[in-house]
Amino acid sequence: TENYYGKLSSSRDTLYTLYHPQAILTFEGDRVAGQEAIHNKLTKLNFQRVQHAVTTIDVQPVPAVDGAFIIQVLGQLKTDDDPINGFVQVFTLFPCNGAHLIVNDMFRLALHNH
Repeated sequence: TENYYGKLSSSRDTLYTLYHPQAILTFEGDRVAGQEAIHNKLTKLNFQRVQHAVTTIDVQPVPAVDGAFIIQVLGQLKTDDDPINGFVQVFTLFPCNGAHLIVNDMFRLALHNH
């Protein structure tokens, strides 16, 4: 997660390399599939600067796939001059050629519209 959030903060244009070619990203309800679509989505996000403070990370192995993991991240983020918001992000990582690549990524801001 440090690698992911570090790239998101400093070199968003290379973040797609952490994703499997057939990965799926759901960002705030908008679903895209494949490295190119994920690259386009991440590089066109409407902020220049982002800072993350990770509160907790929960990890479980995926029983059906040796070496695969599901990771849930809970934290706060700040983009540009916007207020700090909570977020939750869930990744599924599969082993691939000696590395782990993201195959699923779901991100949501923890906003309450009451």
